[in-house]
Amino acid sequence: MRQRLRRSSKLAVQGLVVFSALLVGIPFLSPVASSETVFTGIDGDGYAASWTAAVDGPQPYREVAPDLAVPITMDDGTVLKADIIHPAQGGRIADGKRPVILQMQGYGKLPMLVGQAVLSAADGLGIKQPLENWVGSLNLPGVGLDGLFDITRQADAGAIEAAVQDWKLANAGYTLVQVDLRGTGTSGGDWQVFGDREKQDIAEVIDWITRQPWSDGTVGTMGISFTAISALEATDRMPPGLKAVFAYEGSGDIFNDIAGTGGGIGAGFLVPWLIGVNALKMIPDITSILVGKFDPAQQLQWLKDRIADPLTMLDVVINGYTAMNPDQLTARTRQLVDPNSPFRKGLKADVTHIQVPTFMVGAWFDIFGTTPTATFNAIPLPEEQKKLVMGDGYHVGTGVAGFGHPGMPPRLDVLQRAWFDHWLRGIDNGIEKYTPLTVKQQGGGWTDAPRFPRAEAVYRRMYLDDIPSGTSPTSRYDGGLSEDSRQAGVRDLTVAPGLASLCSRDAARITAGITSIIQACTGDSRIWESDGLSFTSGPVAAPVTVSGPLDVHLEVVEDAADGYWVATVNDVAPDGDSREIATGQLVASLRQIDEDNSVKSANGDYTQPQYFLDLAKREQTVPGVPVTLDIALTPIDAVLQPGHRLRVDVYASNFPKGLPPMIVLADSGLKPEHLRLDPDAPSWVNVPLTASIPS
Repeated sequence: MRQRLRRSSKLAVQGLVVFSALLVGIPFLSPVASSETVFTGIDGDGYAASWTAAVDGPQPYREVAPDLAVPITMDDGTVLKADIIHPAQGGRIADGKRPVILQMQGYGKLPMLVGQAVLSAADGLGIKQPLENWVGSLNLPGVGLDGLFDITRQADAGAIEAAVQDWKLANAGYTLVQVDLRGTGTSGGDWQVFGDREKQDIAEVIDWITRQPWSDGTVGTMGISFTAISALEATDRMPPGLKAVFAYEGSGDIFNDIAGTGGGIGAGFLVPWLIGVNALKMIPDITSILVGKFDPAQQLQWLKDRIADPLTMLDVVINGYTAMNPDQLTARTRQLVDPNSPFRKGLKADVTHIQVPTFMVGAWFDIFGTTPTATFNAIPLPEEQKKLVMGDGYHVGTGVAGFGHPGMPPRLDVLQRAWFDHWLRGIDNGIEKYTPLTVKQQGGGWTDAPRFPRAEAVYRRMYLDDIPSGTSPTSRYDGGLSEDSRQAGVRDLTVAPGLASLCSRDAARITAGITSIIQACTGDSRIWESDGLSFTSGPVAAPVTVSGPLDVHLEVVEDAADGYWVATVNDVAPDGDSREIATGQLVASLRQIDEDNSVKSANGDYTQPQYFLDLAKREQTVPGVPVTLDIALTPIDAVLQPGHRLRVDVYASNFPKGLPPMIVLADSGLKPEHLRLDPDAPSWVNVPLTASIPS
């Protein structure tokens, strides 16, 4: 009751603010929620029990009927292959028309089909839930594998079921469709890598589904990672049959998230990912042989397509890391460094096209963790129709351990089912009243944020200085961080590229969380800080919230024609553990800021600088001449607990998370770089805080 009263009071206060602002003619710099809905807390309040019962209780259909290797012909003649799972009764497809849940697959529908079958068999034997509960309960503190158990504890959170298109959805009365994207798996054509043709294909597949005799004309898209991106892509052409999206670990801006963040390519993930997708697309259509649908002419065309383009995009990667100057870049590679090229534009979703209810799940240190909050804010839908869950995890598990337990959010498969039940079937189950933003605060607990960034967090500068903090003896330099500019004279601090970043939270981020099992690297940055410059504040006496995107403003001097800079913001515990909570990177020659698309705070400093990242706008540095960099850091929602400090770390590399192309590396010569502390041109971090932090 108190929670509902608090929300009602909040709405009343917002209304008073709106009314007062209108009286005095003050324009709003931040949107105020106009919805009159009273939203639930993170646990779904009284609605969650019915959502869970809908998944765990008896289902109308006990069987499924697969229709595999179904060809779907696109308007250009290219054949995509689909696996369709129908609800069944008595060994035959159930009568009637039903809503459809679509997953556009990039890794091949055959591995997914096998995984779904194993999951369904385990469920049928009654061992799936006990096994998930047991794995989810594993926790052996003190053995040095805390990071591993952080992953396993998510086993009973419904994450697996929400990711793989669980056949329980078919038992519930949905028809499930898996389609290999053009050029991947068993589908023909060349892999488009999120290009315009791929978006057109998805729209055509949805149109095809709505015309089938078993479809009631309503389609929802879903997926995880690659398939979650495709689920969001489905909104681009606004096909009339699309009615809902559930995207788990997707991205609305792949280039900014991972492909070219600040000019540093996410090689640690992109290279093995490209190799993996290209390898999986070479597996022939075994399913069509097994079910008697093998078409020799179609398979011959599939083989010709694969021979014509066996290693999609790998030629671009190779060229990017071998070309010593722009003249050596191929036409395909130039598309990546030209923001106006169709390929580059295809890597970013047009969120104005998201006109259907959309539920997203992400994490602060997911490989796609940079953009979910911005995507959520930009989706032009009321909060009843858009939701975001942000965990404090990685790509392998978003940090959703405990979901479904008392006081926690419902399981992800429960939220997914409730979402589709409401928006595809019209069931009045209250899911639209679920809190729009469910956020795990780094250093804190799960909360229902009224908005992001939190309104009570005010941006302010905290300056880097050369006054020792006495808290970072392992760093190359131990400086101070203060809301007052305390630097007395000019001082250059030198930092050089190194490989200590292999043991870092940045490395865990780019490896999708695999290296997070090494707690000494992901829970504590002190090993990486041996390669960096540290600037640390005093301890806070009471909890202080940090909420929003950050910007690190640096005055730097290069010894070469280019350089690469990395900045992180850390939460430093009283025992010295330094946990990274935000990260950013920038190539010095690509520092030009797109003012029209950048965001500044009320103090006039950047919060989200947007770079052109355009080879044509590149400005090499002059050795010995200072340049100013504004490094965009990932958005965060964190709490500094009493006794904790805020720290800014500055590095000259963060391999394997970021690796600039050879043109940059050649110009930089991998030479040491210098951070200039100058009272007349200070360096600072623009950070959103709910209270001041002591020096």
